[in-house]
Amino acid sequence: MIKYRFYYWGPLLFHTQLTSKELKAIKKMCKKDKTKSHVKSLAGDIKDEYLIDENKLNNILIPYIDTFRQAHEQWYGKPVSDLKVRTAWVNYMKPGDYNPLHTHGNCNFSGVIYVDIPKQLEKEIKEYEGKSIGPGAISFLYGEENGQAITNKDAIPINGDVYMFPYNLRHMVNPHKSNCERVSIGVNFVIKGGPLDK
Repeated sequence: MIKYRFYYWGPLLFHTQLTSKELKAIKKMCKKDKTKSHVKSLAGDIKDEYLIDENKLNNILIPYIDTFRQAHEQWYGKPVSDLKVRTAWVNYMKPGDYNPLHTHGNCNFSGVIYVDIPKQLEKEIKEYEGKSIGPGAISFLYGEENGQAITNKDAIPINGDVYMFPYNLRHMVNPHKSNCERVSIGVNFVIKGGPLDK
């Protein structure tokens, strides 16, 4: 038998799942409050994006943040300091809305939480016949395509999914056509006490 090894390479893309109780608590935080519109601060072509209480969200996410830190140490071979939610916002994506390829700023890590993926969108995803990942899905991209490296990871959203990743990992969301709202939360995390913790 030939011995071999391979090396972890590229950014850590962390994926986990909320409990139904935690998802229910997070859903209660999501409100269409025009006084908290966050549209002008974001990259997407989405009309309904609103800030939510970062402290309440942080309290729910503490065990997941701690698990992410363990995964980070395993992936990179070095620890990351304690993290907290700096900013969080809810996205209500209607038919035709999309998020172009982008990264996040003023944070150390970013994340997305899937709050409500309606049955109509699930059906549209199943029936999609194109080559790309399809409607309502998220794509993460790193590096340049050259046929010798894995440069992207696509994911079909499921209620309760949580993804955490470095702030500069490029990602995008395709539009959907179904007459429904796809609800997700964008999150930015900072190192506690670090220069971005303001």
